[in-house]
Amino acid sequence: MRYLPDNIGLYIHIPFCAKKCLYCDFYSAIKSEKVYNGYLSALSREIKRWGERVDRPVDTVYFGGGTPSLLGEDIALVLSGIKKSFHVLGNAEITAECNPGCDKSFFAAARKGGVNRLSLGVQAGDDGRLKKLGRTHTTADVRSAVLAARQAGFDNLSCDIMTALPESNLKTLKEDIDFVYSLSPQHISAYILKIEPNTAFYMRKDTLGLPDEDSAADQYLFLCRELESRGYEHYEISNFSLPGKKSRHNLKYWRCEEYLGIGPSAHSFLSGERFYYPRDLKAFISGNSPVPDGAGGDKAERIMLALRTDDGVPLSLLSAAAQEKAGDYEKAGFLSIKGGKIVLSDKGMLLSNGIITELLYEDL
Repeated sequence: MRYLPDNIGLYIHIPFCAKKCLYCDFYSAIKSEKVYNGYLSALSREIKRWGERVDRPVDTVYFGGGTPSLLGEDIALVLSGIKKSFHVLGNAEITAECNPGCDKSFFAAARKGGVNRLSLGVQAGDDGRLKKLGRTHTTADVRSAVLAARQAGFDNLSCDIMTALPESNLKTLKEDIDFVYSLSPQHISAYILKIEPNTAFYMRKDTLGLPDEDSAADQYLFLCRELESRGYEHYEISNFSLPGKKSRHNLKYWRCEEYLGIGPSAHSFLSGERFYYPRDLKAFISGNSPVPDGAGGDKAERIMLALRTDDGVPLSLLSAAAQEKAGDYEKAGFLSIKGGKIVLSDKGMLLSNGIITELLYEDL
């Protein structure tokens, strides 16, 4: 496996939304001025505290949420605090997620503050489908946001798209792909809609008109073919990029490299240990410490994460029994073994959990 570098990634969770999407299970709260100001103070406190404890260069920063674009011009202040507390490298990838319906002044403020990559939550290319998802933006908002981002100087954009939507099929998915492609993003993240407990969709999942399992699989494989035919590399189960535009921050997770997460629900992996802040905004503001989550980075974990990507894993890392099982999967078209390395195919990525579990079971 690859050498773990000294550089770390930094994840900043912004736990605010203007409105909760019907399918979303990420930790967030409706923004209010009092709580927002308290959160910014707590975030500044934790950034400074960790900067005093972690003497490691930072080569990626990622603002996730929630809706980081709700920071508005404050994103520059947060980044300034980060750069005062940490040694952020000059070539660091600094990403901010944003809602396409955000105040367009956000883009200029973010770019001036040091953000050099944006992740836009597009999700669909039709206003009706966006409304069904509970999104607050329209396709016109998306185009306006992309224009504003380009004018602000951003040349590295990622767009999210979702598959297996209510009442969807290959035709509607093709429309969504065409729409996202028309935006000329450098990166596309594609997620299969999953109905999670504690969401509005879960309460009425039987009435949503969701595609069945086979149809959802067909949509995923169709999307893979479409994006690959348009020049995007399928480098991780849910992620596609133009050459040289992979998400450097997210690759840290999949390559079992180290990162620090700050904010409620944010996870970390430092010095071989995993820990996280509870999903509790008030506790974070009050100064509660992260919770230990055990050791990380063992062989099984590294294999599991690497098999999610086109990095793959060396065949030599697996036992003889696991290698034999990998050969069976290759014959079935779920993976390839080239140059002594196992890499899942698109078909294999669709069934990755089962394949990875079986290979690791054989490796015990």
